[in-house]
Amino acid sequence: MKNPRQSDDIGQASRRSFTKTVATVFATAPLVSLMAKAQTPPGGKTKEATAPPNPQPSPSPQQQKPSPVAEGYAAVARARFGEQVTPEQFEQIKKDLEGNVRTAERLRAVKLKNEDEPDFTFIA
Repeated sequence: MKNPRQSDDIGQASRRSFTKTVATVFATAPLVSLMAKAQTPPGGKTKEATAPPNPQPSPSPQQQKPSPVAEGYAAVARARFGEQVTPEQFEQIKKDLEGNVRTAERLRAVKLKNEDEPDFTFIA
């Protein structure tokens, strides 16, 4: 008499191979699509290399006067950490603070419309 589990062993082996096949397909699918995009068009016609267009020279950023808020932050930083940072580090801190203040000003300048509000409000 046949044991019902013996027939399942064959099914398990096929399930195992099926799973391996599916995993292989998922692993190689991105590679196949990349290789398909990388191939040349039929007929061997390829575009000749063209020089990139001349980039527009960006206007040199003019030194803007530091905002009073950034100067205030720098004064606080000097009072708290002045002994622990070198003058070069402090200059970098001042530049970073100025950049943060300018970014905050740009963010505040954006006016939100009524439909730009968040979809939900988190309440803890």
